[in-house]
Amino acid sequence: MENDIKNEIKRLTLELCEKAALKPGQILVVGCSSSEVNGDRIGSNSRTDTAQEIYNGISEALAEKGVYLAAQCCEHLNRAIIIERAAVPGADTVNVVPQPKAGGSFATAAYNGFSDPVAVESIRADAGLDIGGTLIGMHLKQVAVPLRLSADHLGKAILLAARTRPKFIGGARARYDESLL
Repeated sequence: MENDIKNEIKRLTLELCEKAALKPGQILVVGCSSSEVNGDRIGSNSRTDTAQEIYNGISEALAEKGVYLAAQCCEHLNRAIIIERAAVPGADTVNVVPQPKAGGSFATAAYNGFSDPVAVESIRADAGLDIGGTLIGMHLKQVAVPLRLSADHLGKAILLAARTRPKFIGGARARYDESLL
């Protein structure tokens, strides 16, 4: 089952990158409940093996696209973000190392998989993937736009995706750059 999860999330991550038109250097925030993926209530049965496979699939897909992964921790770490230092030069970092029961298995897998991980309190990502109701919206740029992927579940977890777009300003007489929509 684990390899199926890895291949499915890689495929869905590549689909999200295409539908969101993500460019190299942009950031995808991911919140993931390994408990939900395995059919348990969020936060009740953290599974490091499942989280590792999900991380592996997402990181392989994003490496192909040159997109950074921002892994959201659970509420025990105030939904802090684990990310490569190169993605957030000059950011104010916080001193925390996620663990499966304090930060979550997915954030732990990301921290261990990144070459130079840092934790930050918040980020403004270009797109997002919510696996299992982890509430990633606080880490998306305004304005978030829902994306429909070809699957709405990963394992037993509900899967939601979003991209962002610039705010519209100027009213009815304004013209907009269609390429940014």
